[in-house]
This record gives sequence, C-alpha cells and structure tokens, in this order.
Amino acid sequence: MEHQSATRTKAMFNPSPLRIVPLLVMGSSLLTGCGYSTKRPFSTDIQTVHVEMFQSKEFRRELEFRLTESLIKRIEMDTPYRIAPRKSADAVLTGEIVKVENRTFGNDFDTNLPREIGSTVVVRFRLQDLRSGEILVERPRFVYQTSYIPPVGETFTQGMTRAMDGLAEQIVETMESSW
Repeated sequence: MEHQSATRTKAMFNPSPLRIVPLLVMGSSLLTGCGYSTKRPFSTDIQTVHVEMFQSKEFRRELEFRLTESLIKRIEMDTPYRIAPRKSADAVLTGEIVKVENRTFGNDFDTNLPREIGSTVVVRFRLQDLRSGEILVERPRFVYQTSYIPPVGETFTQGMTRAMDGLAEQIVETMESSW
C-alpha cells in the first residue's frame, strides 16, 4: 500500500512531457496576454483631426456650438488624436444637427406641468481622411436620446448639455477601428 502511494506521489511531482506542454502553453499565453489590450482601438494612420463647426437645421441656437465643443473635448480626452487646423489635419469631422424633438412622459396631476421630458437629437456626420479623400465613418442618421425632469429643477438647457456630451461620446466611439 505504501508503495502505491509513493508511486502516485512520484507521478504527480514528476509529470510526463505530455502534461508539461499544455501547462507551458497556458503559462506563456498568460504572460503574453493573448493579444488583448486595454487601449481603445483607434486607427494609428491618423494623428490629427479637425472638427468643423457642426451645422444645425434647428431654430434653437447654440446647440451646434455645444456639440462641436463637446466633440473636441471628447476627442482630446478619449483618443490618441490631436485637434489641428484643417490645413494640417489628417482627417476632418463634419456634421449637422438635423432635428431635436421633445415629448412629455407624464404630467403632474395638480399643475398639469410635465414630470419628465424626453429629448431625441438626430445628427448626421462624416469623418474623412483629408490625405486620401476616403470616408472613414459616415452616419446619415445618428440618434441620441436623453431625458430631463423639470420638477426637480432640470431645464431644457441642462438636458441638451447632457445630450450633446452623450452624443459626442457616441460619435467618438464610432471613430474606433473595427476589430
């Protein structure tokens, strides 16, 4: 009985080459990371981007300024790209606010004022390589939705600021390279 136990112990601590190979493969893949990266996958061909002032078909003024400003900040914060003048940029981001629509989700029974207002913002945009003329990203109808709650003091302006920031974040996400 002791002999069998000693043989098993010896086999466990002296594994055959067939047992070692899978362990080495697993260990090396853990060390190399299997090719995964924590970096966001943006194109390395582009170094600089120019963001043109977005146009607007809406009668509400300043939304295009807020969106353009949010896009510039988001590109600087979340991408490896630098903002540059059009003359020296590798790519240009252009776009237009097509529509902003509000709808009430419910009214207060006493005042008949809206309890919550949902806003939908529709834009079109294009990211184009200025060196080759290639269109890198084009979205003719890109929709973003948000809401704000007037009874707690939120205003249309605050709702739109949140919408422009969220829209900028999603537009920048479309600039990522495909896997």
